[in-house]
Amino acid sequence: MNARRTRAVFQKEVRHVLRDSRSLIMALVLPMFLMLLFGYALNLDVDRIPTLVYDRDQSAASRELIQQFRGSRFFEIEGFVDNYGAIERGFDRSQILMALAIPRDYSRRVAAGEKADVQILLDGSDSNTASIALGYANLVVADFSNKLGSHGRNRTAGMRVSNPVDEQVRILYNNTLESKNYVVPGLIAVILMIIAALLTSLTIAREWEMGTMEQLMSTPVRPAEIVLGKMLAFFVVGAVDTVLSVLTGIYVFNVPFRGNVWFLIVTSCVFLSGALFWGILISAVAKSQLLAFQMGILSSFLPSFMLSGFIYAIENMPVVIQGITRFVPTRYFVTILKGIFLKGVGFEVLWSELALLAGFSLVVFLLATRKLKQKLA
Repeated sequence: MNARRTRAVFQKEVRHVLRDSRSLIMALVLPMFLMLLFGYALNLDVDRIPTLVYDRDQSAASRELIQQFRGSRFFEIEGFVDNYGAIERGFDRSQILMALAIPRDYSRRVAAGEKADVQILLDGSDSNTASIALGYANLVVADFSNKLGSHGRNRTAGMRVSNPVDEQVRILYNNTLESKNYVVPGLIAVILMIIAALLTSLTIAREWEMGTMEQLMSTPVRPAEIVLGKMLAFFVVGAVDTVLSVLTGIYVFNVPFRGNVWFLIVTSCVFLSGALFWGILISAVAKSQLLAFQMGILSSFLPSFMLSGFIYAIENMPVVIQGITRFVPTRYFVTILKGIFLKGVGFEVLWSELALLAGFSLVVFLLATRKLKQKLA
């Protein structure tokens, strides 16, 4: 491989990128647009759950329980009803997600120290959200039940009774439990994979359609030098996109950054190189720009979004799908970014993911070179 010939291909591609100002602007603006769109839209936090209350007891005790729900940030009391039909209509019209029904003898049972039941009704059409809402409701009721039990024991014995178990919860890495703190780092990886694959998936296909590939074939430039030179030209654009995406995550979405900047730079460069080589491989396989674009979208967006652990936990997927995710490079970069941003870990923990990304980059480079040799032969 000759450095001078590689530099010549690099300079040729840079001139082409700079001349195509509209594509360059799109390549720089699109990542920011996707970051802001998905960053704000993909909010997995479940709070302010719209709730109706059916209070058949109408007592001070029932109002105290209702106040517990009203004081929680997870519930939003939308109103009070006097029958179950109103609750069903609220569910049918998607106006509420939960309803709290308090029986007539609630206050009597509480005063007598008996078991007092309350009913929680949930819209189960969104099973995940309903499960989270049920967990929050159980916590509110359990906490209120403990307070009632403590007050009852105090009145009975005339002394302060402490709980036998003192639970102290400490949440590591994301103590505010905000979904954006783990969505945004994964989103950076997904966007870079999509943009990088699309940037280079058209480059060789465009050369074939314009007829300039034949001219390139007549020069002493080798396939490996063509692949590397083209990758380096778009690597500059991808690096700018990476910087903008990371800065957006830190300063717009306020995601904590606890890791090493240099380790982030190294891993981003390795991942970006592999994604760009993948686009070049697609471009070498498909001589049509339209086909290359479609292949680039299908091979970058869907696997990165669905199979990288960005949104859906890989551990919950079927065993066969878990095996397929091992061939998705975005999976490893998502793990690296979450480790760098949230946990502050580095090479000593994430070396295996970095090694797999480097291996992917090398394998795709060799495949793209070999495919281009076949095209030129």
